[in-house]
Amino acid sequence: MIPKHVHVVIDRPLWTYHPKHKNIFYSLNYGYVDGVMWWDWEEQDVYVMWIDEPLEIFDWDVIAVIHRTNDVEDKRVAAPKWMKFSVEEIREQTAFQEQFFDSEIELVD
Repeated sequence: MIPKHVHVVIDRPLWTYHPKHKNIFYSLNYGYVDGVMWWDWEEQDVYVMWIDEPLEIFDWDVIAVIHRTNDVEDKRVAAPKWMKFSVEEIREQTAFQEQFFDSEIELVD
């Protein structure tokens, strides 16, 4: 299980393209929790909400989990702890990549 407070290494900064799939443009900072492995033998992936500049690292709280129902991995969503987002806002913000998957979003208190 991933802790609620995370240190995210950003490997796909805001306003960049996916290294293999050039049709995916990152409208959020996207990275991983170093050392926390998931079922796909990769580090746990994290979307970073609200920050409007490219980042290299991010330390804050997990506010939601995107459970992909047709894939082996879940995605975490992190933001400053004082920020609140609805399921609809998270779905809209992550649609640039999540549109290719069926998923359910669980908000974390």
